[in-house]
Amino acid sequence: MAIVEMRKLAVVGLNSGKQKILSELMYLGAAQIDSQDKKLLSDDWAALVKQDEGNSGPIESEIAEASSAIGALDKYFSGKKPLIVCRKPVGENEFNDRAFAEKENKELANKVNSLYKKILSLKAEENTVLTNIAGLKPWVSYSYPLDMRKTRLSAIQTGTFPVSVSLSDVEEKLSKVKNGGCIYQVSKDENLIYAVFVCLREDEEELAAILRQEGFNPVAFEGLSGTAQSCLEESEKRLETVKKDIASSEDEMRKLSDRTEELKFYYDGLVIERDKQKILSNLLKTKSAFYFDGWITKSSEEEVKAVLDKYGCYYEISEPEKGEEFPILLKENALTEPFEAITDLYSTPSVNDIDPTPFLAPFYFIFFGLMLSDAAYGAILTIGSFIILKMFNIEGLMKKIMKLFMYCGISTMFWGIMFGGVFGDMFGISALWFNPVEDPMTLLVFSLIFGGIHLFVGMGIKAYILIKSGHMVDAVCDIFLWYILLIGLVLFGVGNMITPVLSEIGKYMSIIGAVGILFTGGRSKKGIGKITGGLGSLYGITSYLSDVLSYSRLLALGLATGVVSQVINTLGKMLGGGIVAIVAMVIVFIIGHVFNLAINTLGSFVHSSRLQYVEFFGKFFEGGGTAFNPFKRRTKYVEIVKEEK
Repeated sequence: MAIVEMRKLAVVGLNSGKQKILSELMYLGAAQIDSQDKKLLSDDWAALVKQDEGNSGPIESEIAEASSAIGALDKYFSGKKPLIVCRKPVGENEFNDRAFAEKENKELANKVNSLYKKILSLKAEENTVLTNIAGLKPWVSYSYPLDMRKTRLSAIQTGTFPVSVSLSDVEEKLSKVKNGGCIYQVSKDENLIYAVFVCLREDEEELAAILRQEGFNPVAFEGLSGTAQSCLEESEKRLETVKKDIASSEDEMRKLSDRTEELKFYYDGLVIERDKQKILSNLLKTKSAFYFDGWITKSSEEEVKAVLDKYGCYYEISEPEKGEEFPILLKENALTEPFEAITDLYSTPSVNDIDPTPFLAPFYFIFFGLMLSDAAYGAILTIGSFIILKMFNIEGLMKKIMKLFMYCGISTMFWGIMFGGVFGDMFGISALWFNPVEDPMTLLVFSLIFGGIHLFVGMGIKAYILIKSGHMVDAVCDIFLWYILLIGLVLFGVGNMITPVLSEIGKYMSIIGAVGILFTGGRSKKGIGKITGGLGSLYGITSYLSDVLSYSRLLALGLATGVVSQVINTLGKMLGGGIVAIVAMVIVFIIGHVFNLAINTLGSFVHSSRLQYVEFFGKFFEGGGTAFNPFKRRTKYVEIVKEEK
């Protein structure tokens, strides 16, 4: 429930043990190794050391080959594919045995890629042959060789006319120019006339110009010889051969697809080796030694020391200096961990922040449920998320979001019961508290109360940060005076409903708070700026009003869920009786409520997050920190489960 304590690490070791040290640190996954570019800009460092270099180029090429092979085999995998793709958990020993069998895996990848390239080439040829066949069929009755373009005296052109053209009219026009020419129709379809034009060679150019005016489009049979019929027969035979070769090659690919897992192990092994080579660029070296620095967590200090001591390294571990930037790692408990997803989606906390997750968690939980507020929808959300978490080995942000939906589904069930919403008004269940559709103003009032509490907590966190950093005066002037003013205004406005004394107290609190803000708001400025600064600070009360009004979206989305549910139920009931009507009604209910659940779950997620990001975080959270990024094994297909050595 806090930002994890970090320690600065600086290491000097011998080059002879460098690869083993890096391998063990990678296995441990607890040390962030920083870039040393800034040190190389210093003349003192540049005179003594140079940047280390890894050779990741060849490995990158092998990774690309393995990835291509996996993608190719995936197209021919005939087994059942999982709904959600997750990494497969495997033991350390199994991974090492299968991932680093380099020769066999490399041969398999090359074989798959070669075979896939062959299939692509054959399919390209198949398309070419099919195109040739389609182009030859209209010319089957043409008995002369397709490559015969000229005789001693005549010129021959094959081509097409639009079906609207009269060939006799075209011949008549040709006859008026020199010796004229002849046109023979070979075949005809609904769009084109396939014809042969013959004329004297000396007249070809002039007559061809007339033909073009009539829409004649020459057809050249490049690379073909013999009659159209013989070429068609050859093409059909070649097509049959190509199809057999494709089928045979694809059958072989389907058989090889059973070995996809081998390539996935190989791929992940290559990625690990590539990362080892790439991290070398973050090291500095001399002829016999190397240097790097970075960060580790306080909890991993002893484990890192054990590795460095094992190889006789000189190292220094120290606390960050005051004001020094360090990487951020958040640590949550089981209840707040899912809500870390909301923080992750916004920004990593800065070194001046505190972890906002434990504070936003209860509010997000309440707001989400208020917005969705249907017990049936909440049950579906909780049960569905629980099943996904149990059935699939999902990790990282997606796992947090699934847990978030599971928890928020519980909140949705609670508010659904309080408001009497179970698939809207389908079952006519009475509300334990009140029905927002019938009494929206009550929900609006409570939404604004929740909003005020939310904002006050954010302001309180800001006060804590200021006091912790030694700015007590700022905490009093910028937070506590606003507490007095805002609480005073609330008491002044509604205190009479309880007792006139509260209203009177509220009046004086408001005056004290306003005067205090007026005189302290410009304290950092000089001269007239002190007065204008105070007025500007006091004008900030309008932003608090707009912030509180933002929480009316709790009412808006809560009503949207309930009203749309009622509309769906009404449409279903309008279909009447009978078997057909009942079936149609069930379909309307299912489609309508699935849509309503999906769209309002998305809306609840987005708007609950927005209330945290804009209204809540705006009061105290800076963000912009750098996440802790340890040097560790990062795999795509396999989750390596550490085993006791």
